[in-house]
Amino acid sequence: MVLPRDRLQQIESRYQELTTALADPKVFADQERYRTLAKEHAELGETVALYLELRKAEAEAAEVRALLSEHDPEIREMAQQEAERLEARNQTITAQLEEILAPRDPFADRNIFMEIRPGTGGEEASLFAGTLMRMYTRYAERQGWKTEVFDLQPSDLGGVKTVTLGISGRGAYSRLKHESGVHRVQRVPETEASGRIHTSTATVAVLPEAQEVEVQIKPDELEIDTFRAGGAGGQNVNKVETAVRIRHVPSGIVVACQDERSQHQNREKAMRMLRAHLLDARQREQQRAIAASRKQQVGTGERSEKIRTYNFPQNRVTDHRIGMSLHQLETFVDGAIDEMLDALVAADRAETIGV
Repeated sequence: MVLPRDRLQQIESRYQELTTALADPKVFADQERYRTLAKEHAELGETVALYLELRKAEAEAAEVRALLSEHDPEIREMAQQEAERLEARNQTITAQLEEILAPRDPFADRNIFMEIRPGTGGEEASLFAGTLMRMYTRYAERQGWKTEVFDLQPSDLGGVKTVTLGISGRGAYSRLKHESGVHRVQRVPETEASGRIHTSTATVAVLPEAQEVEVQIKPDELEIDTFRAGGAGGQNVNKVETAVRIRHVPSGIVVACQDERSQHQNREKAMRMLRAHLLDARQREQQRAIAASRKQQVGTGERSEKIRTYNFPQNRVTDHRIGMSLHQLETFVDGAIDEMLDALVAADRAETIGV
């Protein structure tokens, strides 16, 4: 792990300037200015303390490494143990500094909507979309998060034509936001008699749930239709027009919900989805502006961008944004995706702090 040392030195210099200023009687006499400087001083304090601790540990590590060339085997063994302890400490401090220096995502702790749709590949793409749905549902279960199905249209052979999941839990967006994009699968479909490997795709979109105050929607901007829901849910679901489809005229965004038994509940959930789409559109416009000025290591999040390949014959999953491959595909699609998510979060953090 590499830290932006120049930036840390600037923070330390600024902290020292503030320490001197706060000791000045003239500054203390101006209480408004004193409070402003004291607040900044306190905000920088943790970063500076960790940076000083890191420098101290690095200096100690350099002294210990000098002992590794000693002739006495006992001294070398003790030095090796101490060097390992200091290295572990350095890594811990570095990780803490990276977290502090990275700007906090305002949506980090938001619940999310996740939309999964088949891409190229016909029925196999629909089956793959179903595989992804199960993978993310299993991951949410492992995290203790709540999962709701907002809109599910199954395919003929047990896959999905489209599905929208609501995932609620602390850190859901921060953990899953990098899953947006095109996922590619290479495997022998169950429908393939010759054993030939097919390549198919599915798209994933991850949207943070919006607060009503963040997105204002005028009633005259909406076109609302009702229809009979399909799938599970009992006899009432198929006989009464409980499902709701909403079109936001200015943006052209269309959302639908048919999971609940009442039209009112489906409309409420569809409005939640619509607000998330509108917030996402605004957020993506901001991201495009940022991407224009700096390289994006973990990708732009565009729906058309191929982000990952699931190769079943090789038991391999590869994330193309960070060049990481894992050879444990069966457990991965069963929801054990933390190792990949950790690497994506680390790459994003390194990019945002300018490493």
